[in-house]
Amino acid sequence: MNTVSTPPRPPAIRMSTGIAGLDDILCGGLTAQRVYLVEGSPGTGKTTLGLQFLLNGIERGESGLYITLSETADELDAVAHSHGWTTDQLHVFELATDDALDPESQQSVFHPSEVELGETTQSVMDIVDRIKPARVVFDSLSEMRLLAQNPLRYRRQILALKQFFASRQCTVLLLDDKSNLADQHLHSIAHGVLSLEQAAQEFGKERRRCIVIKMRGIKFRGGFHDYILETGGIRMFPRLVANEHVGEFVARVSATGSTGLDTLLGGGLTAGTNTLIAGPSGIGKTSMTVRCVLTALERGEHAAFYLFDEGLGTFHMRAQALGMDLKPYIDNGQLSIFHIDPAELSPGEFAQKLRDAVELKNVTFLVIDSLNAYLQAMPGEQYLILQMHELLSYLNQKGVTTMMVLGQHGLIGEVRSDIDLSYLSDSTVLLRFFESNGRLRRAITIMKNRTSDHAMSIHELQLGPEGLMIGEPLLGFEGVLSGLPTYRGSTPMMGGPAAAGQTSDQH
Repeated sequence: MNTVSTPPRPPAIRMSTGIAGLDDILCGGLTAQRVYLVEGSPGTGKTTLGLQFLLNGIERGESGLYITLSETADELDAVAHSHGWTTDQLHVFELATDDALDPESQQSVFHPSEVELGETTQSVMDIVDRIKPARVVFDSLSEMRLLAQNPLRYRRQILALKQFFASRQCTVLLLDDKSNLADQHLHSIAHGVLSLEQAAQEFGKERRRCIVIKMRGIKFRGGFHDYILETGGIRMFPRLVANEHVGEFVARVSATGSTGLDTLLGGGLTAGTNTLIAGPSGIGKTSMTVRCVLTALERGEHAAFYLFDEGLGTFHMRAQALGMDLKPYIDNGQLSIFHIDPAELSPGEFAQKLRDAVELKNVTFLVIDSLNAYLQAMPGEQYLILQMHELLSYLNQKGVTTMMVLGQHGLIGEVRSDIDLSYLSDSTVLLRFFESNGRLRRAITIMKNRTSDHAMSIHELQLGPEGLMIGEPLLGFEGVLSGLPTYRGSTPMMGGPAAAGQTSDQH
């Protein structure tokens, strides 16, 4: 019995979309010579995505054709101009011409009939045969749907176009505005489906995200991915998956700049771990992180500081008042400080900023101040926990030393947090106010440290021009964790007349 052997299929050619983040999501780009559906409501950036796709092809020497039923060539040129692009080498074919608007014309695409649908389809085929483009954008299918009048005729026409484009070796993006949400015919016909979404917020900037609904024959990163529409086009931020970034690093232990704090932590801060500093407002959480950052910079490391709550001017004034001048390290490029507005920044964009700092700027020390404002950028508490888990896992695997600030509500009495992230941290530093001899004072204790044995005692903390100072263990302290601390011991307070025996750390 003779068997017919099937010749091996040549490897599929991958084609860039013109958007680096989308190519990452698709693990290399689109399979060439296929038809894809890009769907989304008006304003999601479908036209911009189509233009980026075609202009990227022109840069690679591939001809591009934009077929439009919904926009004029002048409108397309205006969109391109707003992004700083030129469409001189791009072929634009308008199906909605002046003749089509003539009431006496029998070929108007705006009068749905079977004859007009056929003529529209034939016009598309004629222009493709004449130009022979490698990339085609068809904008939009809603007009084709209106012309078809019934689903069967519409499906047949789309199938005919698909077969035609395949025979001409074109890679095609079909744009659809979701005017008929019940229509799923295109999903089964298209080789891949990309859905764009836009959601208005109660306050702040609207959020955009995309999801790859299907993509035949290639691996892609599932789930929602944030993106922004800005001057220069679409920037897409692939969802961070920590397991994709496993690396090797030396888990060195580094000093914080305070001998007392190093002792409490069991040696200092360990690379590839994260430390959470929790406490009420004004207790010195940010100042402690600045001290640690400055010590890292003095060692020659690169650092990034993400400020959500405090203005840059106030931040620098306070640091200088405590004898910590960061300006020289900003000037030489070792330190980058970013003021983050959570109302304007999506979680995906923030995660990408951290990735860029680590992978492009060689940042090894990173501070997020604070998680409270970051929480406001998230749609729900459960998503914050998942997002932070991926972020921290990624930073740990890259060997980054991470410090996070968590503000707690209340100065004295009951102190509570918006969300408990302590279980995600490798080390947790707890700061509290307490009263002694008519003065408001600060206390510090280490609640946990996964990488070393840490002190379980409670100490007084002082911040000043001399640096970060930590006193002797406060024996006789009660109620610190309850939020109503009392001190009945005999250890002298720092700065008092009997403070000669205390331990202080100056840097």
